[in-house]
Amino acid sequence: MKTPFHLWPAPARRGGRFTLLTAAFACAAGLLHAQSFNVGSDGTLGDVVIATNTTVDLPANGRLHYKSLTVNAGVTLSFNRNLRNTPVFILSQGDVEVNGTIDVSGGGRTANSGGRGGPGGFDGGKPGFGVELPPGAGYGPGGGRPGNNDCSGVIGVASGGSYGELGFSSTNGIYGDKFLLTLVGGSGGGGGGGNSFQGGGGGGGAILIAANTRISVNGTILARGAFGGACNNGGSGGAIRLVAFRVAGSGTLNAEGGNTASRGFGAGGLGRIRVDTLERDSLNFRSDGVFSAGGNLISLPPTAPRLATIEAAGNVIPEGSAPPTFVLPFGSSPARTIKVQARDFGRNVPIRVTLTPDSGNPVVVDAEVDNTTTNPAVVEVPVTLPVNTLVTVHAWTR
Repeated sequence: MKTPFHLWPAPARRGGRFTLLTAAFACAAGLLHAQSFNVGSDGTLGDVVIATNTTVDLPANGRLHYKSLTVNAGVTLSFNRNLRNTPVFILSQGDVEVNGTIDVSGGGRTANSGGRGGPGGFDGGKPGFGVELPPGAGYGPGGGRPGNNDCSGVIGVASGGSYGELGFSSTNGIYGDKFLLTLVGGSGGGGGGGNSFQGGGGGGGAILIAANTRISVNGTILARGAFGGACNNGGSGGAIRLVAFRVAGSGTLNAEGGNTASRGFGAGGLGRIRVDTLERDSLNFRSDGVFSAGGNLISLPPTAPRLATIEAAGNVIPEGSAPPTFVLPFGSSPARTIKVQARDFGRNVPIRVTLTPDSGNPVVVDAEVDNTTTNPAVVEVPVTLPVNTLVTVHAWTR
């Protein structure tokens, strides 16, 4: 069976240093500097220096427009998720200097809840309390399955979230594309049973840093998945993408999953890292994630195909809303429909509708939207919904 998003068979890189040395691009890149390369920043936020620990509220579209951005050594720049939980898009007319830390990592589980995903990432599954209130699956295309948390073995254990590689004991597939043009974060770990602190770890968030001129990273960019319950049913790592004519530095790009270092029970899978640049003679990062590099100088695709859930169980959902949640009262008919809209694909689009309840296993239904001649196009997907529990609806390409 195909997995959500486009599957790329890139091998998982479990950390280490990589160095890209080239002289062949130097002349060509020098010529290209005279041409137009605009990442789309209007410079609204001006020249910004982060000199103390700072948390930024993301705008509705997740895009932050700088003239230039510097993160000083010893301080951390982080972000509050917006309503739609978009990734972070840092767009700069001038240089971006990361000497401290930029952090979009997922959060750890709390009492009665899984951990929150980082911006653009997905939450961990809810903990369970016995047979009548089982744990819930992790959220996201690679959400970990719910299970036990007794650490005694892999049979029935809550699994880690997947993304660029499978989470520990996970059967939910790898997703995403190595180019990260469709930017998406990591998936949550599955919830465990036993007590209120056995929720899954949140998936790492997703961040694009794009500059018209140069990006320098001598500090750290984090998009880590978080630890989960006692057996560390962690979220997967998220996504980091850098785009500029020149990318340099000897810092760290970290998209590990929760508990990845020990590869123990429930470890989250590695996330994805992508660097696109033409001048890379001074690039010597440490990369902890599934890494790829190229010269694709596109920050934001001019037309971004997108899916939207526009109706769920009779409830109309405005396009651009957060994933819908609802509860079917006890005794309600579980036979319902979900309407999914595809826009700007220009082809038949295989999709996967996932209904994730707070308790129990998710319901997964595959369908297809014909977006070849009608734009936008809508398909009505019949589903059987869990009742008497909060359900979250997601739709993805597969």
